[in-house]
Amino acid sequence: MSTNRKIIHIDMDAFYASIEQRDNPELRGKPIAVGHAEKRGVVATASYEARKYGVRSAMSSVKAQKLCPQLIFVPGRMEVYKQVSAQIHDIFHEYTDIIEPISLDEAFLDVTENKKGIELAVDIAREIKQRIREELHLIASAGVSYNKFLAKIASDLRKPDGLCTIHPDQAEEFIAGLPIEAFWGIGPVTAQKMHTLGIYNGTTLRNCSLDMLTRQFGKAGKIYYDFARGIDLRPVEAVRIRKSIGCEHTLEKDITLKSSVIIELYHVACELAERLKAKNFRGSTLTLKVKFYDFTQITRSISVNTQLHTLQDILPLAKQLLSGVNFEKRPIRLLGLSVSNPKEDISNTTNSNITAYIQLSLNFKD
Repeated sequence: MSTNRKIIHIDMDAFYASIEQRDNPELRGKPIAVGHAEKRGVVATASYEARKYGVRSAMSSVKAQKLCPQLIFVPGRMEVYKQVSAQIHDIFHEYTDIIEPISLDEAFLDVTENKKGIELAVDIAREIKQRIREELHLIASAGVSYNKFLAKIASDLRKPDGLCTIHPDQAEEFIAGLPIEAFWGIGPVTAQKMHTLGIYNGTTLRNCSLDMLTRQFGKAGKIYYDFARGIDLRPVEAVRIRKSIGCEHTLEKDITLKSSVIIELYHVACELAERLKAKNFRGSTLTLKVKFYDFTQITRSISVNTQLHTLQDILPLAKQLLSGVNFEKRPIRLLGLSVSNPKEDISNTTNSNITAYIQLSLNFKD
């Protein structure tokens, strides 16, 4: 396993909230949430002052206000956030052009052969943190390691304004004591399933055979098997291939009536078809997402031999997926649809050239 390469990953904590506080001095030091305060509203990002009360992204606005009665809601300004993200990327490009954007507020950078000839990845991370602070008046955390998995974890360890390195000779011991919930890509549902299998941390995960993990978790089992051993072969991809397009609607009120659900599903399918046309995207898998009144959610997928791109392609399959969902006693809060698995999928998920990474995690995102 090669551990001699270096990369930077960006993960911006409280991104929107930090920008709002930067641009409006009256909001500094106060608990704020970017989003809308109405009954059906959802928190996009919460400031650190609000997080002390338990306010988190994706939380309903009603719950957030109960946790923090003095919470200030601020409407989002997406165009501004895009502009700031571009400014951050301009800084990155002074060190490397191998940048893999994950979203507006997250990216990996390969600095193995960086433009400034800086030998140590940690020095690049420190320099970028300082420039972001001085030029954009925002705070960044950085994690340094030899692959994406460990770099991302490292960046989360000392937020905000942190800098953490996981060296190759420390990785095995570090992973052994890592709670399974902290592993990248393992959410609450998967973690609970692992608990029932006696898997609680890196050590117990490492004791599982590849056969057992793939039997229990499918293709993801191989990823978990590798992660437990500090292996992450994914390269930093300078050009990300779009792999899916989707949309979702939060309903004005929770619904259980089948005719109402079908109407809402139709509207989501129409919007999805428009997005597919605008992006000239086609895929062979349709996924339905349903979030219930209690914020629990499920997904259902179906793959076909044809390429999905019109309403006529999507709606019948969406209804078929919905027919397998029992919502008579579980009111629906949100419906979503997405198309994935494009015909021309040239993404490369395994590469023998493992890259050591710096993950820079700017303190702007949840």
